Amino acid sequence: MSNISESVNFPGTDVTMNAPVNDTAQKTYSTATYSLQAVGLTKNYGSKRALSNVNFSLEGGKIIGLLGSNGSGKTTFLKIAAGILQPTDGKVLVCGMDVGTETKKIVSFLPERTYLNSWMRIRDIIDYFADFYEDFDKTVAMNMLTSLALDANAKLKTLSKGNREKVQLVLVMSRRAKVYLLDEPIAGVDPVAREFILQTILSNRNPDSTIVISTHLIADVEKILDSFIFIRDGQLLMINDADKAREQSGKTIDELFREVYRCL
Repeated sequence: MSNISESVNFPGTDVTMNAPVNDTAQKTYSTATYSLQAVGLTKNYGSKRALSNVNFSLEGGKIIGLLGSNGSGKTTFLKIAAGILQPTDGKVLVCGMDVGTETKKIVSFLPERTYLNSWMRIRDIIDYFADFYEDFDKTVAMNMLTSLALDANAKLKTLSKGNREKVQLVLVMSRRAKVYLLDEPIAGVDPVAREFILQTILSNRNPDSTIVISTHLIADVEKILDSFIFIRDGQLLMINDADKAREQSGKTIDELFREVYRCL
């Protein structure tokens, strides 16, 4: 996996950290081969800094874990990439384009909290999405509902939390997007529901698309990740290929994450 950071050995451990490169080096990177880039990305909420000069580049066709504790800046980054928030400084590029109207056409965003009306039936929500998004595949959505044993005529308010999460995921993954941004898709659901959700992501992904999954439940998602990013207090700590990191460290991604956090 390519990125715009350089490796730094962390004293006393076998952990390798990533420090941002200088501005001149950043400018040498081409945007053509990357599906998602953060360039000097900073976001402040008043006096609180949520993201601090974050730099990285993600290639297409990968499932990437955006991994960090609650409040680390994961949701802020995803919302900026989805065009919901504006950065204080720096920018995000989606397939080489500045975030805007054109990128929203190719980005499918799953927010952490539901935004759907509880009185609506699943079938009506699918019809609404099919009318709103040109790349929404209604047939795929209905097939996913069947595979997840969800009744298309059921109202959202009658569903368990796990099943409501599944409905939201169906809506997001039924778009033929180039970039999928999934914010805590398995948080707050039981282990069985987590397996269903992760399998749905794997089964319905476009091989050429990029999927970014933000989560603090690293042990649950690491088996499907191609690459990962560690983030804490708005700063990028590490970015690496998942298999390479496991081979080099002799640890799982979850174990490596805990080690990195303990060193700070």
